Amino acid sequence: MINNKKIFFTMAIIILVGVTGCANMSTQGRNTALGAGAGALGGAALTGGSALGTVGGAAVGGVIGHEVSKPKR
Repeated sequence: MINNKKIFFTMAIIILVGVTGCANMSTQGRNTALGAGAGALGGAALTGGSALGTVGGAAVGGVIGHEVSKPKR
C-alpha cells in the first residue's frame, strides 16, 4: 500500500528533476512550475494523498506562482 512518505518522496524527486529542466525557462515559467509542485505537495498533504487534492493544489499553486512573477506594467 502507498503511504504518505512514499508520496512525498516521489513528489520531491519529480520536483527536483523538473527544476533541473527549468534552467532555460523564464522566471515566470519557473515560478509557475515551482508553484505547481509546491501546491501538489500541499494538496496531497491536506487531503491525505487524494488525486483530486493533489491536482487541485497543483492548479492553485501554478496560478499563484504565475501571478506572483508577472512582469510589472
